[in-house]
Amino acid sequence: MERLKEHTRGINELLARYGIKFGIYKNGTFHEQLFPFDPIPRIIPKYEWDILEKGLIQRGDALNAFLRDIYGERKIVKDGVVPEDFIFASSGYLPPCQGILPPGGIYSHISGIDLVEGKDGEWYVLEVNLRIPSGASYPLIARDLTRRASSETFRVNHVVDNRQYPRLLREVMDYANVGGISVILTPGRYNSAYFEHSFLAERTGCVLAMNQDLFVENNRVYYRDMEGNRQKVGAIYRRLSDEYLDPMTFLPESLIGVPGLMSAYRAGNVAILNAPGNGVADDKGIYYFVPKMVRYYLDQEPILKNAPTYLPFYEEDRKYVLDNLEKLVVKDVAEAGGYGVIFGNKLTREELANMRHIIETESRRFIAQEVIDFRDLPILDTDGVTEVERKADLRAFVLSGERTVAWPSGLTRFSRNPDSFIVNSSQGGGFKDTWVLSR
Repeated sequence: MERLKEHTRGINELLARYGIKFGIYKNGTFHEQLFPFDPIPRIIPKYEWDILEKGLIQRGDALNAFLRDIYGERKIVKDGVVPEDFIFASSGYLPPCQGILPPGGIYSHISGIDLVEGKDGEWYVLEVNLRIPSGASYPLIARDLTRRASSETFRVNHVVDNRQYPRLLREVMDYANVGGISVILTPGRYNSAYFEHSFLAERTGCVLAMNQDLFVENNRVYYRDMEGNRQKVGAIYRRLSDEYLDPMTFLPESLIGVPGLMSAYRAGNVAILNAPGNGVADDKGIYYFVPKMVRYYLDQEPILKNAPTYLPFYEEDRKYVLDNLEKLVVKDVAEAGGYGVIFGNKLTREELANMRHIIETESRRFIAQEVIDFRDLPILDTDGVTEVERKADLRAFVLSGERTVAWPSGLTRFSRNPDSFIVNSSQGGGFKDTWVLSR
């Protein structure tokens, strides 16, 4: 471990040289910055991972069953388990996807599940990302660099090898593929996760394509290379949001989509990973119902816990939230990346009164959660020597194809602010490797 600490600066310099960065837009301007790496890994014992793995797979299967149902027969709505108005008021529900069954029946091929470990030793799921979850590339390349810096560290510690992620991803793409090449569709250089798009394309052996490289003819998608040759496309791992995918179906002003793509998808001539319309299942409000989905679809008790959550949509929950707002965290269901998160104990009396009014008038817009005192992890301070404690979460990755698997690794993100619970890269956080032990 000490060898890894000694190489911290060198590893971060290599990450910068290789372009391992992320980008964010502020006031309409694109800013690119490093995602700081910390060498002290998060360590998950085997017995603990065995439980996490089962719980992650269970949650991935339940969410895929929910999506099949919502865009199909809607039994969960008819049986009164999830309110109809609640689902169809979600901005993530896409009517053009109704009645489309993706190849293999899989909607969420890559699920990013964000968890925290409470100081009580329990793991809690904070939210899920079923549209275009990012971040798998960072622990992959960090492990590669740390292995080079100190190969002995990985010989004496029984750490599960995490290099199988590209193979697992390619297996999922091959399972969904309806005949043709597989491509990774990127919006281009100025996307916040462009490094990851190119990295995964290289590691999986897929073609990295932009929208101008693809075209639709007779409800089939083709890739045109630099020499003008065309190849049929059987699977597209898309790395752009639903609304930009096809200007003929969604936003007509989209300049990064592929015209006619949804027609080819509806005809069953191409697979799209993850499926359009998944946002209805990762709506922060729908999160409240996931334990019920596990019982409803799988006839099992949930293995992983939700953070204690309240829906102001329900009168009883709304009353509790309004009465206890100063000790809860409120989340706007339409926001992501750490935005739209409001801690009641940080608000003034006037701000609390204003927040109560907004919750009363826009109750569907929010969820509220108890503040989990989640575990701090050691990181190296800015001097590169002193160890300090900071809040950290874990983004685990579940891949669903012929079978559902949980990748024995993940992206551990931490806050660099000692007073903050927000760990997102867009909010200035860093990342570290996640070691799952084999024994």
